Amino acid sequence: MGRLEHGDGNGGVPGGGVYDWYRRGVRLLEEKHPAAAVQLLTRAAEAEPGSGSIREALARAQFDAGQYGQALESFRAVAEADPSDDYAQFGWGVSAARLGDFETSAEHLALAVAMQPGNRHYQAALRQTRATLAARAGAYGPLQPGAPGYLAPPEDPAAP
Repeated sequence: MGRLEHGDGNGGVPGGGVYDWYRRGVRLLEEKHPAAAVQLLTRAAEAEPGSGSIREALARAQFDAGQYGQALESFRAVAEADPSDDYAQFGWGVSAARLGDFETSAEHLALAVAMQPGNRHYQAALRQTRATLAARAGAYGPLQPGAPGYLAPPEDPAAP
């Protein structure tokens, strides 16, 4: 199981209907085959663009496949359709963090934590993002030579 089933002579379109594609895509994601899940869930999302369940599953698959930009856009679409969806806010935040946009990450992770204050995953992600922002702002003092992110000061052209 877990493989794509193609109908006869249908140009590579998976067999079954949209719900079948969704179920197989989720199963592939659960079986740790996110790239295959992306293919099937993309097809399902194209057929049912208004389905939050399909879009969320696609976003999870994209994230797990390392497609962070696409995952961010998919999580954003779910969150914009339902701003009270804490998981979509969380996904948007962690995707933004993976892309290096820690300001956006902090905003959406804080929303997720506010909606689900007891969720330890949300809390840990927000702490990490805020620590990264604080470190970048120098809140922990200047970075020492050799530390990740350290930039050497420019050389003084007037120095001998």
